[in-house]
Amino acid sequence: MVGAPSRFDVNREPNNGRGPVDFKISSGALDKSLIEFKLAKSTSLMLNLENQVEIYEKANKTHQSMKVIIAYTDADLAKTTTVLAKLDLTGNPAVVVIDARTEPSASTV
Repeated sequence: MVGAPSRFDVNREPNNGRGPVDFKISSGALDKSLIEFKLAKSTSLMLNLENQVEIYEKANKTHQSMKVIIAYTDADLAKTTTVLAKLDLTGNPAVVVIDARTEPSASTV
């Protein structure tokens, strides 16, 4: 059985002329949001956070986007904190930091 049609469209890596954004979610032609994932360890993290998503926004004719940064180590988290402070993005609701550091299993503590 096929479910009811959705008014939402989710695309992974759509390339609209300036390179592929990680995800574009839309409800009709005028309501679009972009999501870009970044690894905290990336050497170009600051540059990407400054410019990349805004270029994608222009290409997709939207101003709604989220930047998701994934930190796997203490150093990644420290770097992310520093970069976000330098770019005045600390506490910005459009920037999400995922703390993916591994913690010891409860059975081994």
